[in-house]
Amino acid sequence: MIGLEYAEGKGPAAVFAKTQGDIWHRLLHFMTGNLYREALLYSSGVTIPVEHPAEYFGQVDRLRLNELVIMEDLSARGVTLHDATRRLSIEEIADGLRGLALLHSAFWRFTGESHPSLDWVDTWRATRRFRMILRGTCGKGIANVRASLPDPVAELGAAGVEHAWTAYIKTVSQGPLTLLHGDAHVGNTYALPSGEFGFLDWACVRRGNWAFDLGYFLVSSLDVATRRAHERELVELYRQALDVPQADLPTGDHAWLRYRSTPAYGLAAWLGTASSADYQSHPICSTTVNRFATAFMDLDTPSAIASLG
Repeated sequence: MIGLEYAEGKGPAAVFAKTQGDIWHRLLHFMTGNLYREALLYSSGVTIPVEHPAEYFGQVDRLRLNELVIMEDLSARGVTLHDATRRLSIEEIADGLRGLALLHSAFWRFTGESHPSLDWVDTWRATRRFRMILRGTCGKGIANVRASLPDPVAELGAAGVEHAWTAYIKTVSQGPLTLLHGDAHVGNTYALPSGEFGFLDWACVRRGNWAFDLGYFLVSSLDVATRRAHERELVELYRQALDVPQADLPTGDHAWLRYRSTPAYGLAAWLGTASSADYQSHPICSTTVNRFATAFMDLDTPSAIASLG
């Protein structure tokens, strides 16, 4: 956070400055394709139609594999930051899903031609390099949070988790495609004092199937018992909140199938996160991994992915 004073005019009393950290962190994001995305989004001039930190400046430094983003200091608005250890109500989750539906509807079927300033936004790709990195980090993550993993998921091992992730990623480029937040887990959300739900950390923005954000947000946000009791109604709430051509609106059955496929991503992503204490705390990692691992079994995610081809 940087405090500001003005010789002339008015502006925010403070801003938040974000870079990609040390060289190893920058290299990791470069190799996984997640470098520069937030700076490019914030400098694109595109209106993001959901509550998010106001963006002031974005700049890419390709020589140093870094980026600089200057954004709003959210503490000035008294926000409540969320994470997996803080229980959210069903209505709060519903508000988040409505926000995602608003985002997805606004960019439904977007392309580089329809939004030239976003022509750099690509789909997820399961590159050989990404898969090798993921397999290594998942192995460490499994060791670090083994107590939080159901035995059948632990027995998949790093190779099995990576295989499921890779199979799922291939389905994310199936249409209709939209602009994805790309990292919409509950730890990247917040609430204003008014109760309005917001999303921060847009560093993984992608073009892809709408269900990616839906499942990643929903499974990460709810404890297992609450998810089991309410996930069908919440998936349907999201579906009905979409404002898209009727011919493009997914059926209830298809929305449910797409949702069932999504835990493969969250499981791998959070086992990777659990590989290092530098990314998230152990309580957050173990809680989130357990949510995705249990959903992976409950929803029979491998069969859902196979059905999507």
